[in-house]
Amino acid sequence: MIQPVILEKLEELPESFQTEVLHYIEFLIEKYSQKCSQEKPKKKRRIAGTMEGMIIMADDFDEPLEDLKEYM
Repeated sequence: MIQPVILEKLEELPESFQTEVLHYIEFLIEKYSQKCSQEKPKKKRRIAGTMEGMIIMADDFDEPLEDLKEYM
């Protein structure tokens, strides 16, 4: 819908300005492609179970703490 309007306006310009418009369009395309490549870093996917065996829970984990007996 906007392309016909752009083309119409472009035809009204002298050829030297049309060349400038072309260079600006190429600049915008380059800028957009660089921006897109920078914004989407690849995320590493986490793998379940990689920490297995590194954390050990005490057998008396659920038992009340000695320090808190007077409050209970």
